[in-house]
Amino acid sequence: MTSAGTTRTAHGTCTLCEAMCGLEYTVTDEGVQSVRGDKKDPLSRGHICPKATALVDILNDPDRVRRPLQRTESGWREIGWDEAVDLVARRLSAIRDEHGADAVGVYAGNPNVHSLGAMTHGIPFLSMLRTRNRYSATSLDQLPHQLTNMLFYGHQLRQPIADIDNTDFFLVLGANPMASNGSMMTVPDFGKRVKELHARGGRMVVIDPRRTETADVADTHHFIRPGTDAHLLLALVHVVLADGAATPAPYVDGVEGVTEAVAAFTPEAVAPLTGIDADVIRTLARDLASAGSAAVYGRMGVSTQEFGTVCQWAVHVLNILTGNLDRVGGVLFTDPAVDLIANKITGRGHFDKWRSRVRDLPEFSGELPASTLVDEMTTDGPGRVRAMVVASGNPVLSMPGGPRLDDAFAGLDFMVSFDIYVNETSRHADIILPSTVALERDHYDLIFSTFAVRNTAKFNPAVLPKEADARHDWEIFRDLSLRYAAVRRRGTRARTLGRVNAAAVVREVRTRLSPARTVELLLLRARGVTLRTLRKNPHGTDLGPLRPGLPGKLLTRDRRIGLMHDVITPDIDRLRSALLAATPSADGELLLIGRRHVRSNNSWMHNAPRLVKGKPRHGLLAHPADLDRLGIADGDTVEVVSAAGSVRIEVTASDSVMPGVVSIPHGFGHDRDGVRLTVARDVRGPSVNDLTDPDRVEGVAGNAVLNGVPVTLRLVGTDDQDTSSSRVPSTSSERRVGSSTGGQMA
Repeated sequence: MTSAGTTRTAHGTCTLCEAMCGLEYTVTDEGVQSVRGDKKDPLSRGHICPKATALVDILNDPDRVRRPLQRTESGWREIGWDEAVDLVARRLSAIRDEHGADAVGVYAGNPNVHSLGAMTHGIPFLSMLRTRNRYSATSLDQLPHQLTNMLFYGHQLRQPIADIDNTDFFLVLGANPMASNGSMMTVPDFGKRVKELHARGGRMVVIDPRRTETADVADTHHFIRPGTDAHLLLALVHVVLADGAATPAPYVDGVEGVTEAVAAFTPEAVAPLTGIDADVIRTLARDLASAGSAAVYGRMGVSTQEFGTVCQWAVHVLNILTGNLDRVGGVLFTDPAVDLIANKITGRGHFDKWRSRVRDLPEFSGELPASTLVDEMTTDGPGRVRAMVVASGNPVLSMPGGPRLDDAFAGLDFMVSFDIYVNETSRHADIILPSTVALERDHYDLIFSTFAVRNTAKFNPAVLPKEADARHDWEIFRDLSLRYAAVRRRGTRARTLGRVNAAAVVREVRTRLSPARTVELLLLRARGVTLRTLRKNPHGTDLGPLRPGLPGKLLTRDRRIGLMHDVITPDIDRLRSALLAATPSADGELLLIGRRHVRSNNSWMHNAPRLVKGKPRHGLLAHPADLDRLGIADGDTVEVVSAAGSVRIEVTASDSVMPGVVSIPHGFGHDRDGVRLTVARDVRGPSVNDLTDPDRVEGVAGNAVLNGVPVTLRLVGTDDQDTSSSRVPSTSSERRVGSSTGGQMA
């Protein structure tokens, strides 16, 4: 604690995105006075983006929920922690007893992986619910990555990372690291790293339907028609093989199968569909194969489309066939101090062990595709989701089919949200459990060290003490775990009297450990790194660059890499059939894509005034030629219509999108009734997921299709009153209130 009149310097890590940027704080007795980039951080090297300053805004936000809230007939009321925890445990247990374990659904949002406490204690609690109705942001984003990692290398987190600091040729598809600082590739200070790539004579090529911030600093940018990245990638593989340029490692099998699978995907065949000339495709493939070192990086834009798993399969195949897997300057595996794989903190993953009740979609690693959650909540029958546990997520804005989800959440028997805001989703909860925020809690990054472009380790204690009666997320999950276990034991004591469940005893011991103590125990297995040494070096410890390590790091059963996989082959065949039957896109067809901004982060950074000031960023981007054809002018308000719904939005004419493409950013739509976000409610813009369709999922794993959505535009007349959205805000959240005794919902 800082005494009155004194100033101190503290260090930390920004936890708002995947970049893990090191921060330096100036702290007085009145709180944090300034935030700067930590120049001594070995990974981020002083880089900072505008979002970091919002850590202070979140801490001091008057809209932030600080005590448990319960819904009542007269509105929200604060209740005590013990009462809240007891009510949640009893209601979840009662619904499970009455309707079965699968009647309780779970959704986990992105912020969980940015919190040490949520990782060490949240995941075990959610696992205790023993439901098959588990969902997360994984299947709205990177599920194709994790599935193909498991198939190629034996573990869902064995992700090859582009060695951008040493590569000669960097090919980027469907990614915008200038705005994101990397994703499934933690790369803070990306802009400077690109300058360093150019200084050593390297090149970066970007493939994207929009000329993004990353495309602006690339050597070359090629527009591509949304949804056709798989065609392009298979054509690149085709050229590498046809040229005889493939140089796979001796532990790689299946080259002949790949050759047969991609035979039809010639540059000439895919050019009319992708919009990229056949000669350009050949040159790109040959540059990739002939470079001294090269890395192919495909991110969310290629995962969230109809053939997303085929795209990620092809990215792996390209890196492998060109000899760039496990090569300095190519793609390499990390060696984190806390190895989630070696410590078996996360499992290898499994696929299609069971399927969803309504749409018969496959699970991956115990989770079902998020797009089918609304079906499981609204379709009667055994196993229907009647209660939801939403952990740091906002699916009403982040999932396809937002209006349907809005109504579905309002119709539940019970819902608990772990959240610091009353947002578009948590407003439907019976209980909201808020935790401390980043500046008030210890941090060690367990996840993104696994995806970083350099091996580092850093532990930072809380910058500020938590408020009186506030609880860390790990404390909330600890108490819920213990209380829920006690409730379940009482309900089954007749069957278990006199028996000791060893696993339950171990779980309880682990539950009572603090996150810092858990990290300390995990670091005991690390190479020369202890929590004590990390505490002495608040800037972080540099563990060196990524290093080759194959085949030793393979976790496949035979310690080899197979290129062909039975779960993917049918979708390659489906893509081939579509290729042979396809025709170029019709004139006038418009396809919707998303976009990201460095000042925004999904749906929850719009309540910080300094991040939303300036020019509006919500508008629809459309090519001037398309607007001219439709008789729409820059600045007009249009109705955008898809198979799932419609929204109204202002148009900006821009040649940064290719003809036939329109773009709306994700994370807006805060005008719903009951939302307690004073600043965000005044931020204009509809939710793009009022347009995306939950019935459309990627062909293998069931990842959501968020890109390449067919839409039409209609000019809105001046007599139309609503100029922000054609969606009617739901008021159904006021229909259901929770009983203070945990009884049936009215």
